[in-house]
Amino acid sequence: MEQSPQIGDRITDKSALPDDSTVRDWIGPKAFGHWAELRKWIEAYYPGVFVPDWLYRGKKRGWSLRYKKSKAFCTFLPEYRLFSVEVVLGAAEREKFEARRYGWRSQLVKLYDETRTYPDGKWLKVAISSAADRHDVTELLSLKRPPSRSRG
Repeated sequence: MEQSPQIGDRITDKSALPDDSTVRDWIGPKAFGHWAELRKWIEAYYPGVFVPDWLYRGKKRGWSLRYKKSKAFCTFLPEYRLFSVEVVLGAAEREKFEARRYGWRSQLVKLYDETRTYPDGKWLKVAISSAADRHDVTELLSLKRPPSRSRG
């Protein structure tokens, strides 16, 4: 008998790339709304820059959707009833983050402070459950690479 998925489990069926309906069913309709909004934001502010690429990261970590040009931009992590975005901040981005430390939401600063720093940077895994969380991620992404289209 197969065990039912637990909150935070990843999509691990290696036989098929996840499509929108698979992702929506897995993360839930509210989380999928945030997923779709962030995808639209990336397409609008970085037109033609990134081709999202599904990666299978093994049985435990499952599928993720990576945005990358020459360096990784961000990775969408569809988890059972959750949606998170992984953003890696290298040395330059960490300096920019620190310069704006008191302008960020306290939850993001706490996550930043609690995330271990590796030689290639801080791998922030930001859980997205509100428009404010989504805004934090768009600000982090703008810090990594300024948008090619002006906002407004």
